[in-house]
Amino acid sequence: MAIKGFALINEDLLQNILSRLPARSFSYAACVSKSWNIVCNRILSRPKLLSAFSLNPSSHIATVEVLEKVLSEPIRPDFVIANIGGVLNLKQTTQLILERLGAGVPVIVSRVAGIIGRDVYCDEFREIKWGDANSNADDELVPIDGANSGILLTVGFVPGLKVDAIPLLRSRKEPQAKMVDKFVMDIRSYVSTVSDYTAPLGIILFGNEDTDVKLAVEKLDYAMPTETVIVGDESSQFLYKGGSDGRNFTSILRSHSDAVALVFAKDRNKPHGIGEIQFHVALSNGLSAIGPRYKAVAVRVTDSDSVTWLTARREGELEILDGQQILNDISNELEDGIICGELYVGVTKRRNFSIGSEKQRPITSMAFHNVMGGDEEYLYAVGVGIKTGDYFRIYQSDPDAALSSSSNATVELRNLKLDWNSKVCSETTGVVDSLDKKEAFGGFIFSCCGRGKSFFRRFNVDSSPFLDNFPGMPLAGIFCCGEIGRDFTSSRLEESRGGSVHCCMHVYSTVYLLMSYSPARANH
Repeated sequence: MAIKGFALINEDLLQNILSRLPARSFSYAACVSKSWNIVCNRILSRPKLLSAFSLNPSSHIATVEVLEKVLSEPIRPDFVIANIGGVLNLKQTTQLILERLGAGVPVIVSRVAGIIGRDVYCDEFREIKWGDANSNADDELVPIDGANSGILLTVGFVPGLKVDAIPLLRSRKEPQAKMVDKFVMDIRSYVSTVSDYTAPLGIILFGNEDTDVKLAVEKLDYAMPTETVIVGDESSQFLYKGGSDGRNFTSILRSHSDAVALVFAKDRNKPHGIGEIQFHVALSNGLSAIGPRYKAVAVRVTDSDSVTWLTARREGELEILDGQQILNDISNELEDGIICGELYVGVTKRRNFSIGSEKQRPITSMAFHNVMGGDEEYLYAVGVGIKTGDYFRIYQSDPDAALSSSSNATVELRNLKLDWNSKVCSETTGVVDSLDKKEAFGGFIFSCCGRGKSFFRRFNVDSSPFLDNFPGMPLAGIFCCGEIGRDFTSSRLEESRGGSVHCCMHVYSTVYLLMSYSPARANH
């Protein structure tokens, strides 16, 4: 009798009622009848991103709170990303999310240095970094009694795309390079299975903190066309479940993954009437170059702690400089002779890459290595990959450079929005048709854990390019220890004699991923 009564309801009223249902009830309603399913599909005809955070110190309560908030309105989850503080239990949090969402949805849960988003209680926007001893009530940092607690949950609905989590598995028998090649080929294989395109639209990558994922990022950069967006967190702890049956949560807990990629591919079976989703990337750099360009002369690597020892020449000179002389060069370049920020070696590398048996081709890229110090023998830099003959400069973390770059990112996104608006005017009337207008429906932020209020001495700088241009847009962000962002404009940091410079892994930067939607044009 209840269903018969609903059948008499005006379709507009039915749509109004169904659009107010929470996600689970909405999914049940879509199965009631064909007519209800049509109305539900109309309600969810456009992509959607929902996100919220809770700072409750209880892992269970915090997870339940964000699940209830994010799933309080209609959505069909295509992917889930959760970011947690150190106090929350990674396994229990993942299990709670999976129990609520069920099978078939790719889920990634990672432990991060901080979160960026809206409070589950009051919808207030905040940038939060865990456990800083100098935090206070007026800071964006969490007070000590709440240090490392909290969860940010993000659920996305992306019609017209297929999404899955593809792991970079670790093997005791196979070298890392071979496993990285398999990782890239697994991504290609997934895309070819679900899409008519040869490469994904975008990749959100989470690397294991115990592994150097530079090779994986470099191979992805080499293998994917320039149109494929690559962003993410270089160093974290994570658990995941793929949407495919073969990668279930239980089996993942027994294996070791060096990274996991959330892969977005265009769906070859995209329903009629669904528009196009696009990904856009902007970058705020937080480094400034100091002193001359150098050429590495002697390079030694200590395998035990992955530290590179090197000497160098200033470009165009013959004198070989030790670490102390190079640091003296830097001090002499500074106004007061005092090095304030962290120092990095920014190396321009030209290397040959291939996947499997493919023919190699060269790519010029830039990599940053933290400077540990220098003495009368060597300059010491964290990490490996520097070779004799590589050119480099010294960079310093710089709040002023970061503020200027953040302003540039704001302008870049503003111009993008203006460009969208200029393209929706009717050719005959010049009137904007709101149904055809491209719109931003969500964004992600990957910011260095060295940034935030402690770096800028002001609130929400890292979020400002989104907040200024897209107020109210759902967005989620993290503070991480190594931000990934494929951005070919990064070559502005360093001029290359050999053409464009690829830079995918950054320090003291913020990477912005903007997701936009263009409705399908109606046939006239």
